[in-house]
Amino acid sequence: MPISQTDRDRWLKQLTEFLAIPSISTLPEHAADCRKAADWLMVELRRLGCPKVELLEGRGHPTIWAESPKVEGAPTVLIYGHYDVQPVEPLDEWTTPPFEATVRDGNLYARGAVDDKGQVFTMLKAYESVLDGGRIPPCNVHFIFEGEEECGGKVIFDILQRDAWRTEVDAVIVADMGYYAPGIPAVYTALRGLAYAEIHVRTAESDLHSGTYGGVAPNAIETMVRILSQLKDANGRIKIPGLYEAVKPPSKAELAGWKKLPFSERKFLKEEVTGKALTGVKGKSVFERTWALPTLEMHGIRGGFVAEGAKTVIPAQAVAKVSLRLVPGLKVETVYKQLAKAVKAVAPKYATVEVKPLHGGEPVQVKVDHPAFKALDEAFEAVVGKQTVSVRAGGSIPVVTELAKGGAPVLLTGVGLPDDRIHAPNEKITLQQVWDGVEVFGRFLRGFGGR
Repeated sequence: MPISQTDRDRWLKQLTEFLAIPSISTLPEHAADCRKAADWLMVELRRLGCPKVELLEGRGHPTIWAESPKVEGAPTVLIYGHYDVQPVEPLDEWTTPPFEATVRDGNLYARGAVDDKGQVFTMLKAYESVLDGGRIPPCNVHFIFEGEEECGGKVIFDILQRDAWRTEVDAVIVADMGYYAPGIPAVYTALRGLAYAEIHVRTAESDLHSGTYGGVAPNAIETMVRILSQLKDANGRIKIPGLYEAVKPPSKAELAGWKKLPFSERKFLKEEVTGKALTGVKGKSVFERTWALPTLEMHGIRGGFVAEGAKTVIPAQAVAKVSLRLVPGLKVETVYKQLAKAVKAVAPKYATVEVKPLHGGEPVQVKVDHPAFKALDEAFEAVVGKQTVSVRAGGSIPVVTELAKGGAPVLLTGVGLPDDRIHAPNEKITLQQVWDGVEVFGRFLRGFGGR
């Protein structure tokens, strides 16, 4: 049933309130804001008539668990999402303040608009839209919303490992993804995993004067740069021994399917990468490089003096943040060991080096032959006129492996668009995608519930 303008106006006001909460999980000063976002969700879930709404605590930001009224004989769907968001820097690149949601040209701009508060909100409204006069849904619906997806926290992992029954459902929906392209909804058959680490280098006991000791004293930043440069070659191939040998390549059917997808490398470069050239392993397609091959990225280096003005110092230590995206076949702990071994192998004898793992998640591979995927296809086709295409994603959602342990199919989908600027300034969600998503997921709940 089409959504009325009255409902759209009311829902937009509610979503704006949710997006105004700066729930940045990785910054300790925003811990209270993360709790405020969790409280907002609990209030909303109770308003929707969930008889069970719980705040599950741990060593980090809390997880919310809720259950709909019991529907005897109907299947159970578990809906996952996260209420935490990424930091907003560089702040000066935002057209409007990141926590003052603003509508421009049919888009809603704010941090968390698409990743993932906007999509969580879409699922909540889809649930609301299918409640009958007695506030009973067409199937059993459980909700689990975490506050640490963006910072690698372990609260939700501890909960699901302790309470395995929470994933003993008939289907799991992870609405933290997006369309392949405008007008083309998608389900994801694989996600890359993540191994995020810091590399620490020390070359002396303390910083030194570059005039007195320059030319003889080892420089920690220079040493770090040399180490990093030896971990990946100019053609994008990672030089960590044993890494590629473990990769499980995509099937011939997958590769053939990817070739049929509408794609313009020129448009991709201009509108999404916004650079002058694409890099990466030579001879491999963009899809293979972003979906099926591991990556090694350097995120930042600190050490020495970086403030305004000049200070003639030879830094004694440096730290680099790096991450590897992992594809099927690779294991987080194994990759950490391989990285540490590779760093030590290329480090000069005068340097003390250490690799410190920060957080990670295993890669995910999903079969899409369960009847739940048919129900999702039917819902998308009814609302937007097209069924989903099967693709992979380069990003990571570490908790998916835990959500799948109960044996239920995990439907990785969502309503985001490629140009939504996830993790970047001016993040957005297209309002029509929200309204369509409410209808799609409402139809899915009805169809999967047999109503």
